[in-house]
Amino acid sequence: MRHQSAKHVNTENMCRGGLPAWAYDNDEITELEKELVFRRNWLLVDHVNAIPNSGDFTTFDVADERALVVRGNDGVIRAFHNLCRHRGSRIVAQQQGNCGKVISCPFHGWGYNLDGGLRSVAKPQSFPEIDKSKLGLKPIEMEIWHGMVFVRFAGGGPSVAETMAPLENEIASYRIGDMLPHDKAWRFEMDVNWKAQVDVDNEGYHVAMAHPSLQDLYGPNYFDEVFEGNLARAVGTFDDDRERRLWSIRNYIKLLPEATHLPKSHRRAWIYHGLFPTSVLELTPDMVNFYQFLPLATRRSAIRGQSFASKDDSRQMRATRYLNKRIGRVTGEEDIQLIKWSWEGMRSSAFEDFFLSDLESGVRGYHDQLRELMPVLNLTEVPPPGTIAALNQELSEKT
Repeated sequence: MRHQSAKHVNTENMCRGGLPAWAYDNDEITELEKELVFRRNWLLVDHVNAIPNSGDFTTFDVADERALVVRGNDGVIRAFHNLCRHRGSRIVAQQQGNCGKVISCPFHGWGYNLDGGLRSVAKPQSFPEIDKSKLGLKPIEMEIWHGMVFVRFAGGGPSVAETMAPLENEIASYRIGDMLPHDKAWRFEMDVNWKAQVDVDNEGYHVAMAHPSLQDLYGPNYFDEVFEGNLARAVGTFDDDRERRLWSIRNYIKLLPEATHLPKSHRRAWIYHGLFPTSVLELTPDMVNFYQFLPLATRRSAIRGQSFASKDDSRQMRATRYLNKRIGRVTGEEDIQLIKWSWEGMRSSAFEDFFLSDLESGVRGYHDQLRELMPVLNLTEVPPPGTIAALNQELSEKT
């Protein structure tokens, strides 16, 4: 998720520092992040065409919350807390699947209709009279935007459509809503703080050195942009006549069909759209890739994602998409190493602070968003244990 670049931002007085090192290894900050960053913002869960049939579902966990997104008998997609009203058990354990006509809790067998209503109670004679209308699954705020399903556990504020309005026309041209899953959803866990993952993803300054494939693809034709609100955008184009060194890059460009439904400026470009806090759509002429960073604990996090594509299954397109995925896989492996090194460095006694380039203003912009939500992160020294939440509230009330 790349936010800003020196090309578009006045960096003359930009602070070169970043978040304090203690913010990456503090359980109290992790608890604040759960509430202020992840529960109160829109999170991308899946694509509607990943759950095409009645009873199809996908689950999503983050920040001690559990979401269940399911398609009903009426074809409507709904989102609920993945939580039985009896004892709070997870009612669906798998990541994706089909629950048939009834969602059955694996703990005691309470059953729910696909619209969330309580259908049956195991051994009802052991309870007093039950008002089923009051014990249905609890709904979660949900929005479908260009076929992508978003949830928000708490908060309120602008809709996804309102937030993404500056990008509406561009994204509409990709026809994401009509796409189908290109592969299975994937997930990878790491023993790092989630912010270390986002820091690496938030700037393109490292591309030339750390990502030979992307550098070969884009060369100097990569730039980050600024958008208002919770959005980010970055673009890498490859419509020039440079000689490419890597066979995967040469053949990807050679085989890539002309995407006539896209504006000409987008037919030879990879575009990254980020939605705060950690959801990213990578738009390419042949497919759309989604990925997202999630906290699991202070020192453990996950990356999850999936690819979606049109119904074009020609031999040429299959080869093109194979190369696209190969380039992305290699780049992802390189980023994983960078994330590990960054995390190790911030835990070292020698680490003092970031010293950011103009080309890393995306990192600074993201840190500014976190500081706005959690002003306690402006403190260079870690507050005494047990005081961070109260201190953050006090500082928030002063701003």
